Amino acid sequence: MGTGSREQEFGQPGAMGGPQWPRHRQQEVPLRILVPTQFVGAIIGKEGLTIKNITKQTQSKVDIHRKENAGATEKAITIHSSKEGCSQACRMILEIMEKEANDTKIVEEVPLKILAHNSLVGRLIGKEGRNLKKIEQDTGTKITISSLQDLTIYNQERTITVRGVVEECCNAEVEIMKKLREAHENDVASLNQQTNMMPGLNLSALGIFSSGLSVLPPASGLHGSLSAPANYSPLLGPPSVLGGLYGVPSSGALSLQQTAEQEVVYLFIPTPAVGALIGKKGQHIKELAHYAGASIKIAAADNPDDPERMVIITGPPEAQFKAQGRIYGKLKEENFFTAKEEVKLGAHIKVPSTAAGRVIGKGGKTVNELQNLTSAEVIVPRDQTPDENDEVFVKIIGHFFASQTAQRKIREIVQQVKQQERKHQQTVPTPSQPSK
Repeated sequence: MGTGSREQEFGQPGAMGGPQWPRHRQQEVPLRILVPTQFVGAIIGKEGLTIKNITKQTQSKVDIHRKENAGATEKAITIHSSKEGCSQACRMILEIMEKEANDTKIVEEVPLKILAHNSLVGRLIGKEGRNLKKIEQDTGTKITISSLQDLTIYNQERTITVRGVVEECCNAEVEIMKKLREAHENDVASLNQQTNMMPGLNLSALGIFSSGLSVLPPASGLHGSLSAPANYSPLLGPPSVLGGLYGVPSSGALSLQQTAEQEVVYLFIPTPAVGALIGKKGQHIKELAHYAGASIKIAAADNPDDPERMVIITGPPEAQFKAQGRIYGKLKEENFFTAKEEVKLGAHIKVPSTAAGRVIGKGGKTVNELQNLTSAEVIVPRDQTPDENDEVFVKIIGHFFASQTAQRKIREIVQQVKQQERKHQQTVPTPSQPSK
């Protein structure tokens, strides 16, 4: 969801007259709900008095996305507050909608609709639906979740619809958000671990994680600023807490993406998955390329019976991460791998033949360390004939994070070799410069 002129924000006024962000707000997962468009006016109230009362009583900041999806029958509301503040604001909004529905007789029922990132929903549902069934039993509600088919590359949220009286829906909201927050916290822990393994890459801006709030920055320096500082680097700098979910691009991200070194990765996917990746009339692969900022091409099959097809991805590191992450996710969503089976794919990257030995290391030490560190299988085939650019292939096989970590580490080794070669060339005298 966008910000600024495209939405209406309500919150406690701060010292400068702007909204006051609740203390430690950046550490909380916001509550996002869908409300019927015809109730938005009642929720805001005359001259905004109703929504101001909600924000004051609940110590929350409420974003009403009024101008998003013009003509839509429902509008999203994002509530930033503590867990208790979110639940209290949700209850007040539900009570307003119920009163409006009773007064106007427009609708008979006003269910609670919670938006949640697809990556969290599986853990909310639980094994064989046990978590969801327990919440239904404990709260006396009926809960349904929108289909995977409704997702697009630009909208990774599912709609959780809770039916029951207001009190029951409010109790269910507490339990649902508890599960979603637990899943999100687990993602944050995992992501922080990956950040330590890949210090050169800002993972939170990539949009494939649960909420875009992923890696939390220091508490200072966030309040009141929607854009990152001018010297912020999406590859090297601290992650932006406002990225991802709220659609706020990091300052300078586009220009840095354009100037970052282009990389080529050859990813191998199951042949039956090609159609799903391309999408109807090529729509999915076009959306994916646009989203990631990468060139994505599917190579022609050498043999129709080949079990795998090669996908050629060209772009800087962040684009690679986005594109590959979504491809892994798509294969999982389309059930090309079972629920218990980790998606493992093969990837080939080219390295200068002069760097291949360094990737292997003395007695295979480096490549063994790489495999132990990343959990990926890393193979540098022997007796390769370098191509016209004097490059050879390195093969990487593993799940997404393993593959990404291995790719980053190998690129680091290559950069070190290139730097050493440049230094060596600078120190070697040329014929016109006699050595001293």
